[in-house]
Amino acid sequence: MTTAIPNPGLGTFRLKGDDLKSAVTEALDLGYRHIDTAQIYENEGEIGDLLSASGIDRSELFITTKVWYENLARDKFIPCVRESLTKLRTNYVDLLLIHWPSPDEEVPMQEYIAKLVEAKKQGLAREIGISNFTIEQIRRAIGIAGKGEILTNQVEVHPFLQNDAVVEFCQRNGIEVTGFMPLAVGKVLEDETLHRIAESHNARIPEVVLAWLRQRDIVAIPSSTKRAHLASNLKGMELVLSDKELSEIATLDSNHRIADPDFAPTWDQ
Repeated sequence: MTTAIPNPGLGTFRLKGDDLKSAVTEALDLGYRHIDTAQIYENEGEIGDLLSASGIDRSELFITTKVWYENLARDKFIPCVRESLTKLRTNYVDLLLIHWPSPDEEVPMQEYIAKLVEAKKQGLAREIGISNFTIEQIRRAIGIAGKGEILTNQVEVHPFLQNDAVVEFCQRNGIEVTGFMPLAVGKVLEDETLHRIAESHNARIPEVVLAWLRQRDIVAIPSSTKRAHLASNLKGMELVLSDKELSEIATLDSNHRIADPDFAPTWDQ
């Protein structure tokens, strides 16, 4: 399956300063064109400067940012998106996401999804989507935005949290899945099954994990500051795992969730 979102992208969570510069500069040089950021990462301005200095034509880039939950209210939404665009030094983002559903429905979903759709209509975003939404919330968002409007749901997906129910619901409803923390903040490197599969392909464990995600039709946004790792991640897009290997990885699911703040929704099991 060919996704509308370039795969892989570069995740920039927790990256600032020299680490961010190294990650973005090396990634662009290797051919990455999808850069994922968010208002709460506080690096949109740095990313805007780096992308502008890269000399790469804007039409070749795919920039994703996310609206923080404190900015979901009707009067804050569009102004905060415009502020993100100013920081990113662009007239539009390719993908604008709701970062988290409003905690305890403080802002009604009808209000902020309507504003998300409005941002697209105003040309501030080419595509729109959601992040960290449960099945019930995805269903409601589709009802508000309209079928076919929501491009993706960005959720935590890695071998230890495979999120099958959410992934399957999204894909059945024509919504692409973007997986963040695909390498489980390095925990995949300690797994014996993944190590054995990687050895059999003369590959690195991250390559195996990214191949597994690709074969599930999931876009991955791993984060790395090292050129060798960024280059290796691209190789994962070419690696093909057998059905047996995919089944072995399926057994690693332990519902181990890393991103679980106190404002998170009640997750699907």
